[in-house]
Amino acid sequence: MSAHIPARTALPVVLAGARGHGHWHLANIRRLQDKGLVRLAGVCDLTPLTEDELTGLGTPEQSADFGALLDSTGAAIAVICTPIPTHTDLALTAAERGVHLLLEKPPAPSYAEFRRMADGIAAAGTVCQIGFQSLGSHAVPAIRELIAKGVLGEVTGIGAAGAWARDEAYYRRAPWAGRRRMDGADVVDGVLTNPLAHAVATALALDGSTRADDVAGIETELLRANDIESDDTSCVRVTTRDGRRITVAATLCAERPGEPYVLVHGDSGRITFWYKQDRVLVQRSGHGPEETEYGRTDLLENLVAHLTDSTPLLVAPESTGAFMKVVEAIRRAPDPDRLPAGAWERLPAENRRVVTGIDGLVAAAADSLALYSELGVSWARPDEVSGR
Repeated sequence: MSAHIPARTALPVVLAGARGHGHWHLANIRRLQDKGLVRLAGVCDLTPLTEDELTGLGTPEQSADFGALLDSTGAAIAVICTPIPTHTDLALTAAERGVHLLLEKPPAPSYAEFRRMADGIAAAGTVCQIGFQSLGSHAVPAIRELIAKGVLGEVTGIGAAGAWARDEAYYRRAPWAGRRRMDGADVVDGVLTNPLAHAVATALALDGSTRADDVAGIETELLRANDIESDDTSCVRVTTRDGRRITVAATLCAERPGEPYVLVHGDSGRITFWYKQDRVLVQRSGHGPEETEYGRTDLLENLVAHLTDSTPLLVAPESTGAFMKVVEAIRRAPDPDRLPAGAWERLPAENRRVVTGIDGLVAAAADSLALYSELGVSWARPDEVSGR
């Protein structure tokens, strides 16, 4: 996928969804506007932004009508940071107008919706970047190069662990939060598909298994401690077409929240990648540990560079096909099991629920490439695993 826009002073951008995580995009657009790369031409939100929120961004047009706003502003790029079920229709609304996209992850709530979106964008000839910011880390190609050079020997599998905490208010932040479906539409707002989706996507990228046809099979175990419809404590194991295993374990009910990481296992070493920090630790036979911090390319900045000087796009839709196969497996899996009362406790001071022993369990899954049920925990049973 490629397109070219002649270099000009700044590309006009419309931001759809400026609340919540949208504030991060607003700050990033401000940063790029200060560099002369973009200008905020419009904001699409149900509640208009205040003057204070728009400090340093001029006076962009504001409207709740996304299509009309794209038309009136002459936008070159749309940043979509709206509820998951709206992604496909908004993306196609932009593509039909020749507007290029930065689409927040997860790109769609089902594989069918993903295909409708990706195929429609391709047919329109527009460019779409999917917002997996961790894939802009310079550590990703560096680790891939280390693997290719045989630094770890033969790669035997990849694990990922995410032990985060979210309070009960997190699930009240929006009507779709913590839902698997709403008003007849898929949402699939679970721990692996949204807050810790980067762990899944990054593990797949390090393995080089990013396209849909790279996936041979998927096993899931979905559980919940909170009073929600979706999962907050889950694991998934992907078997690639090359026969490798990728296991990702995650929770939003951690005892002591920590930085999520991806672990590359080799028969003569291992690499740990803390992807939010762009930090890499290489441990291998016959060498001391080597730790390196890498830089990162911002995905909106990369999209601008792609459009103006043909810089390669970092996260095209097709490179998230394997991730979307995981989303689809989670969507089609049985509804998450409620964890028994004895498996978790509520911390009143923090207004959140904690699963006993989950931090160690998440780490053990990434280390052994095992599912929870294979690690002997009483509340995870083999019949909770669904195959693709």
